[in-house]
Amino acid sequence: MILEFKNFLTPPEIDRLTALAGVLPFVNGRVSNPHNLSKDNLQVDATDPRAVESTRIVAEAFARSEPFRNFAFPKRVAPPLLARYEPGMKYGVHADVAHLMVDGSRLQSDLSATVFLSDPASYQGGELVFYLGNRPIAAKGMPGEVIVYPSTTLHEVRPVRAGTRLVSITFIESLIPDQHLRTQMFELNEVAALEGNRMQWENRVRLEAVRMNLMRMWSRS
Repeated sequence: MILEFKNFLTPPEIDRLTALAGVLPFVNGRVSNPHNLSKDNLQVDATDPRAVESTRIVAEAFARSEPFRNFAFPKRVAPPLLARYEPGMKYGVHADVAHLMVDGSRLQSDLSATVFLSDPASYQGGELVFYLGNRPIAAKGMPGEVIVYPSTTLHEVRPVRAGTRLVSITFIESLIPDQHLRTQMFELNEVAALEGNRMQWENRVRLEAVRMNLMRMWSRS
C-alpha cells in the first residue's frame, strides 16, 4: 500500500528547509549508492554540521505524525536527507536497498518516504513514478506532503526537464516487516477507530484483543 499525507510539514518548516538547501553543499548522490548507474542526482553533504538541522526538522515531523505512525508502525527511521534534481537529472527504475547502516547498526528498509519541498509548478518532469505490475503511477506532491511506500516497490524519478526538484528522503524499519500483514493491521485499526464506539462493548473488547494479539504475533522485537 502507498499512502500520501498532506500537511506533513508546516509552512515555516518548508521555508527553513528550502533556505538551508540554498546554503548547504550538495554532493553527487551516488556516494550513497555507487553501484546504481541510473542514479543521477545531488544529496546534501551529511558531513556539514549545518545539515543536522535539515535532518532534525524532517525527523521531528515523522515523530509527531500520528497518520504516519498508524500506517508504518515505525521501529526506526533513518536520518532524513535532502536530495536535489537539476535539469537532466533522474533516478532510474529501482527498488530501494534492503539494509543500511545507521549509527553503527543495521536498519532494514521496509518502507521508504519522499517529502516534497518544491512547488510542482516550479519544475517540469521529475515525477516520482511507481510501477504496480505494468502500470505506472506518477506522483508530484505539493510542498510539505509526504508519500510513504514499500521499499520493495519498483519506482523511479523521471528526468527533470526544467527547474529544480527538492525533496527529503528516508527509510523506515517497521515493527511489522511483512507488507501484507502490515496492511491488514492498518485496515483493522482504521475500522476499529471508525466503528468502535458504535459496537457493543463486548464485541469491541473482543476486536481489541484480536488486534493486540496480532500485533504480538506479527511484530519484530
